[in-house]
Amino acid sequence: MKKIITDQNYRVGEWVSERTNSTFNVNSISCIGLEENGELIAGVIYDGYNTASIAMHVAVEGMINREFLWFCFYYPFEQLNVHKIIGMVEETNSNARKLDEHLGFELETRIKNACINGDLLIYSMTKDQCRHLRIKHGTK
Repeated sequence: MKKIITDQNYRVGEWVSERTNSTFNVNSISCIGLEENGELIAGVIYDGYNTASIAMHVAVEGMINREFLWFCFYYPFEQLNVHKIIGMVEETNSNARKLDEHLGFELETRIKNACINGDLLIYSMTKDQCRHLRIKHGTK
């Protein structure tokens, strides 16, 4: 059975960070995880919240359900009322680029040589662009 986790920032943050080769400060993030049989299979770290936008970092190692996907976008757009979610991806990370694009993020800009292996790609999504908010809570 799959279960959404919202009260384990350190556990989810560490899990996502290990899979995205990033670091996190547990005091300045919010996290959402998805467990299956007690094991994390997906997680999201939110950071950089400034009331207008927030950054979202995602790791997935299993099949996510619609409820989790809905909640990942409900939290920033409806609970925090941000205008935009930002995703930052190293240009050589094709899996992360595909995931962001599959989720509906659009490439907004590129920052030259901002990563070890090249450019930093900045993806974004507004509430109007977010098709996931139309998913009804609790459906599969």
